[in-house]
Formats: sequence, C-alpha cells, structure tokens
Amino acid sequence: MPSSRPGGPLPYLDHLAADSARFRAALEHAPTDARVPTCPDWDADDLLWHLAEVQWFWGEIAERGLTDPADLDAMNASREERPSHRAGLLDLYDRSSERLHRVLSVLPPETPLWMWADDKSAGYIRRRQAHEAMVHRLDAELTVGERTPLDCRLAADGVDEALRIMRGYEPEPGLTHEPIGPAVTIATVDAMHAWTVTPVRITGTDADGDVIDTERFLVVDGPDGEAVAEICGSAADLDCWLWNRPADGEITREGDAAALAAVDAVLGGSID
Repeated sequence: MPSSRPGGPLPYLDHLAADSARFRAALEHAPTDARVPTCPDWDADDLLWHLAEVQWFWGEIAERGLTDPADLDAMNASREERPSHRAGLLDLYDRSSERLHRVLSVLPPETPLWMWADDKSAGYIRRRQAHEAMVHRLDAELTVGERTPLDCRLAADGVDEALRIMRGYEPEPGLTHEPIGPAVTIATVDAMHAWTVTPVRITGTDADGDVIDTERFLVVDGPDGEAVAEICGSAADLDCWLWNRPADGEITREGDAAALAAVDAVLGGSID
C-alpha cells in the first residue's frame, strides 16, 4: 500500500462495518419507491440491492481465494436472484455484509486476490469496500434526508484513491501521454494533505491489446509551485465532489480558469 497515503494506515474494517450498518439503518424503513437523488435511476430498493450485490461479489472472491479472472464466470453463476421484496433484500444484504467483513478480517492484507486494480490484495479490497460503503451510506442518507458527517481521515484517503486509482495514470509500455492542461493543486483544509494533478490525454495500446484514448491525472503529493490553480475544501467535500455527490460545505476554486476546466474534463469522463 502506498506510504504516501494521507495519515497512514486506516482501520478499514471498522469503517466498513460502521458504514454498512448505517447504510442498512437508513434504508430499512425507507419507502420502496423513494428516489435516490445521487443515482436518479434508482429507488431505495435498487440501492439496497446494489450494495448487497457488491458486498456479495467481493466476499465471494475473498472466501474462495480467487486470483484468476477466468474463475469469475463460474463464481457469478452462483449469484442469487434479486429478491422481490424488502425483507428478502435485507436478508441478502445482511448475509453478504457479514461474510465480507468476516472473511476480510481473517485474511492477511497481503493475501493475493483478484482485483481490477493494480493492487491485487485483500488489503486493497478492504480499502475499496470501506469507501464503497461510505459513499453508498451517504446515498442512503440523502434518500431519507438524514445526512451525517463523513469521517475526515477516511474521506482524505478517499480523495487519494479517487485521484490515484480511479482517475490517475502511471506511465506504462505501449501508452503515451500528453498534458491537456497545467498542474492544479487539490488541498484539504482539515486533513493536512494536498495533491497536485496534471490532466493528460493517454493514447496507445495496452498490455491486453485494447486501444486506449482517455483522459486521466498524473498525481504527486503536496502543493507545487508550478500549479496555476487550486481547489480547496474539507476532505469530505472533496471526496463527495470527486464521486459526483453533493458537498456539504464550500469548495473554493481559484486560479487559471482553463486549468480548472481541464480538471473538470477529466472528472467528466466515466470511470473504467
């Protein structure tokens, strides 16, 4: 795991348990047809089904110890059908969530497991699922109008993950990159951490033979004297912004307008 992560290692399993429980509590008595404002195509039951499926998927990988993507089709064949009523959805969610936490709790973080990211370990699945639960906990709270604060350190780690893994790029064979804008600093006002991002266009053919033409960030820690703009906010608000969720407070944007627009262009693209 990267040593540059803000604040060092976090109790991801504790966060996974707490946010999974809060997610359930928020949706347990929500009207079935309550719309999810952050996912307009979903109602409350769709959101419940989504996180139940996600936690089932990663719990299944962890429990089976899968490392080969060729095994995923057979694994997916064992998926349960979506229950037709709230009680069934809650039961599936409870079983999926309990198993995910239990299995990840006993696996050493360095355990190899299949993962779409470069870090193919139980430790990264812990990290990813803690953030998945936190973001969807927020979705559930916004659905029922009961928003509560996000943990500052976990949110700062979420900013790091969003910038480096979800939107970041590290040079690799077969691909080239060209800047599409100058450097911009993204800084938390409460977590004592900042990143400087340079938007780049990546083209070429990757190791799997896929043709790539996309926009991402080159990311370094800390502010940079060459940065021509700055985006500042609390860690929670920046994390929400990067995941297209509404901020609870103010995010300030200062400096070169074109540079800020180039950052927005990267964030406007889909996450692979």
